[in-house]
Amino acid sequence: MTTSYNQIAGQSVERLAALSDGIFAVAMTLLVLDLRAPAAEAVHSERDLWRALVALSPRLVMYMMSFLTLGIFWVGQQTQLNHLARSDRSLSWIHLAFLFLVSITPFSTALLAEFVRYRSALLVYWLNIALLGATLYLSWVCALGAGLVKPDLPAEIQAAIKRRIVMGQSLYALGALLCVFLNTYWSIGFIVLVQLYYAIAPRIPGRRRT
Repeated sequence: MTTSYNQIAGQSVERLAALSDGIFAVAMTLLVLDLRAPAAEAVHSERDLWRALVALSPRLVMYMMSFLTLGIFWVGQQTQLNHLARSDRSLSWIHLAFLFLVSITPFSTALLAEFVRYRSALLVYWLNIALLGATLYLSWVCALGAGLVKPDLPAEIQAAIKRRIVMGQSLYALGALLCVFLNTYWSIGFIVLVQLYYAIAPRIPGRRRT
């Protein structure tokens, strides 16, 4: 019986996780390159330095926001990979598409930092996040459909992973809409609050964690 190459390609979850860790590490490091110390020739006093640092604060916020974004998606992807018994060629390529979107996050971040007042820049940034969420959701649906998850995985965990992605993306979309009705600063503030919530994951009395 002839075995197709596509049947044996891309089965290692460990190699996929290793590649993911590397790309996330590089992307998260590249974010900081958009932060530059104030030019020495423009600083002649303490007041000048503080003014320069205040002028730098929007880029610092963008850096923090995108670092949180990538951190949240790294946790999300690793959660999925931890529940896989194996991978396959199709799932590996979906994760590669996800990692491509991770790799362009420094660009969308730099664009927003440079044009923070423009709705188009905010929407490009949100589109980056939306596509990250869509590919992560697709990867989980495909893993479930192809029977790649561990056989003893409870149904409530399968549903919780889907619910987490949908809820997060809904909140991000709401944040993006704020720039249409208000301005980009409201959008950025809302997105940062959403990210802090997911990063801290506070326990709400009487409510199960999702």
